Amino acid sequence: MACASEQEKYQQWLAQINQVCGRFAARPLEGKFIGELETSYARSLKLSTVTTAGVNLFRTRHEIKNGNDAWFYTVFQLEGSAEIEQDDRRAILKTGDITLLDASRPCSISWHDKSRQISLLLPRQIVEQQYRFQEVHCALPLPRTLPTVQLSHRLLQESMGNPDLSELESEAALAAMVCLLRPAFVQREPAQPPRKERQFRNVLVLIDDHIQSEALRPEWIAAESGMSVRSLYRMFADKGLVVAQYIKNRRLDLCAQVLRTASDDEKLAGIGFSWGFSDHSHFSTAFKQRFGVSPGEYRKRFR
Repeated sequence: MACASEQEKYQQWLAQINQVCGRFAARPLEGKFIGELETSYARSLKLSTVTTAGVNLFRTRHEIKNGNDAWFYTVFQLEGSAEIEQDDRRAILKTGDITLLDASRPCSISWHDKSRQISLLLPRQIVEQQYRFQEVHCALPLPRTLPTVQLSHRLLQESMGNPDLSELESEAALAAMVCLLRPAFVQREPAQPPRKERQFRNVLVLIDDHIQSEALRPEWIAAESGMSVRSLYRMFADKGLVVAQYIKNRRLDLCAQVLRTASDDEKLAGIGFSWGFSDHSHFSTAFKQRFGVSPGEYRKRFR
């Protein structure tokens, strides 16, 4: 990348990637660099089409810390191939294949020859709702021959090609995409012994049953479940979760469900309060961190 203008194009492309897709670092590979980025939006559907060659794009803990990790990237390989790495997995994505990457964990994508792929942003809360009891396998290539992969390509094309798609319909399309790909990305066998897995599920049911209660705290959950607080924390940590954060996210997801059908007469503070948020400012800030918009703006989307 000796040419000044080529170096300039490289830096401009990386700046675009950071603006549209989240924080990434990059390094040039052998061969001529190609870097193009197109973005498309259809309500909640946000995707970018990357045409590139001769570069390695990656996220370390540094980029994750200074960026947004509230997403999963669903990668659709349109032309050429890409080398994908995450969670000690290394795979080659070929034309027509699909894979999933978690924005909250380090990852790497290398393009040696000219390649074209679409990256669709999947909000973390949608993935968590669908995969609640199962570990998500990322950087696992799903071949184009799979019926679910073919249906996912078709769903993406038809959704993005529909200018009349409503906010609710676009969210339904995202949920359908996650549902289609779920059988291929979830773990086939429980990572923990069956007894621990049942205990974890019982704890989640207990949380849902008392999600509106002010008493819903780790100490209370542990006592009700017959375990120590330390064991409760360890149980959630084994799933990559934090107890308090999980409770807050569940409450925010339920608030979002209410806001989709709430009338303008219903007070936002009252909705937050009914799901355990006694402070409206804290509720509004937490909601925006999870969904990218304030509760009021979120409600307007579904008008």
